[in-house]
Amino acid sequence: MAGSGPGGTFTMAGGPTVSRMGYGAMQLAGPGVFGPPKDRDEAIAVLRTAVELGVDHIDTADFYGPHVTNELIREALAPFGEDLHIVTKVGAVRDENGGWPHARSPEQLREQVESNLRTLGVDVLDVVNLRVGGGPDGHSPVPGSLAEPFGALAEMREQGLIRHLGVSVVDEEQVREAQSIAPVVTVQNWYNVAHRGDEALIASLAEQGISYVPFWPLGGFSPIQSDTLTSVAKDLGASPQAVALAWLLHQSPNICVIPGTSSVAHLRENVAAAALELPDDALAALDGIAG
Repeated sequence: MAGSGPGGTFTMAGGPTVSRMGYGAMQLAGPGVFGPPKDRDEAIAVLRTAVELGVDHIDTADFYGPHVTNELIREALAPFGEDLHIVTKVGAVRDENGGWPHARSPEQLREQVESNLRTLGVDVLDVVNLRVGGGPDGHSPVPGSLAEPFGALAEMREQGLIRHLGVSVVDEEQVREAQSIAPVVTVQNWYNVAHRGDEALIASLAEQGISYVPFWPLGGFSPIQSDTLTSVAKDLGASPQAVALAWLLHQSPNICVIPGTSSVAHLRENVAAAALELPDDALAALDGIAG
């Protein structure tokens, strides 16, 4: 659904309407997403500038830092208006070495939900994603039932601690299983111009009015390196990052992107990408990157 937000807006079936250009807060924490930001004032400025630019969908997690990004969001933007949607995720914690071990028992999930409520300073969490997969690379779906952890979140939704639920790092079968337990408004998986594979899932979700949010839209800790992407960007007089974001927004109307940055200047560039038009020859070239 088109609208006035950056990149237009998308209305989730049974969920909120959000601008398709969101913001991912992970990079606001310190190196390795551990500890405080290098420049706290800049981190606060990034969050406030994002909202000023029309971003109304901020992705976070209490295990970023841990607690760092949630506390920054609270400091910069609280009290949150009804038109600002804070999306958090549960299912992992941080260990003393900065690792990301799974934590998906009902008791662990309740602890994480309660911690998110405290660090964000709210009485109810707007959207909570259950992070499920992992695998050898740590970021891919792993087949198996998610009934127990998702059921625990569904119970907390019934108790009024959570408004809406989503799932992350999942396959299509796991999405269907989650939907048999409680409504799903969003799915968050690893997907970008260089890392494909979810096209059938994206199309299925679009038919159902469910948003698809690709994490690492610009490649994550290792930015996308592609001669084709660089060449297309040069021809368009744009940055490779802007082209990669514009490509994602072009793929399907239910895709909402959450590029992260700790720089106000880079934030402005990312949001501007929502207005970048990609001609057919550019799209054809970009579609071949992951071939």
